[in-house]
Amino acid sequence: MRADSPLWKIQMETLVEGTFMHYNLRSTSLAFLALLIMSGSTWAQRKQQTETLVINGQTGEAAVVRVDGHTYVDLETLAHIANGSLTFKANRIVLNLPPSAASTSVAVAPPTQVDDSGLSRDFMRAGMEAIALMREWASPLAYAIQNGYPVTENWVAGYREQAAHGLGLASAAAATDADRDALQLLTNEFEAVREWSNKLVEARKSMNTGQYSVSANALRDDPLSQKIVACGRFLAPMLASGSIQDDPSCH
Repeated sequence: MRADSPLWKIQMETLVEGTFMHYNLRSTSLAFLALLIMSGSTWAQRKQQTETLVINGQTGEAAVVRVDGHTYVDLETLAHIANGSLTFKANRIVLNLPPSAASTSVAVAPPTQVDDSGLSRDFMRAGMEAIALMREWASPLAYAIQNGYPVTENWVAGYREQAAHGLGLASAAAATDADRDALQLLTNEFEAVREWSNKLVEARKSMNTGQYSVSANALRDDPLSQKIVACGRFLAPMLASGSIQDDPSCH
């Protein structure tokens, strides 16, 4: 058949068109198959299931989607479970969640009660200072009496007022039952020193202090003086120990 015959041209065109259509059909099939493979891969990576969520102690069901190892939850569902709110402002998403019940209970928990069976630290410190001020009151007075130095009410009053101030601070610091019991012992010691001090001041006024200057043990052997010394020796270690105790010398 001649190449320029009409029949040959028709056959050639039909052959070309059939080849082209077959090629297009094959390309379309491959593209559709690739799309199915890609869609199947993406679907395999995205697994959606309903799970139980616990948010700030609140429990609810929500659809959970996992993609490439990450977990996603709808924000509106999350806000609903937590009794929160979700708002959209321009290019911002604002999620407000109320505090958990656990944090609220901690915030309103009652304060820890103080142990009344022991001495508080502040009272221990104030009590030790009060004892020291009583010694500073008694020691100069005893030294002046034993050595025959003049003793006046105004001079003694300065030491007495300092000791009274120290006792007042201890009273203000008393916070437990043990503190208040120890405060009573401190008060008894203060009253004993004041009685002893008044006795010596009156003796000095009437010139009856010679007996104390003649004998070094005269003032030390005085019953009231011995009682004061014994109570002071008991109170200092008792306060330092932090536990309340009692002793007859302080009564």
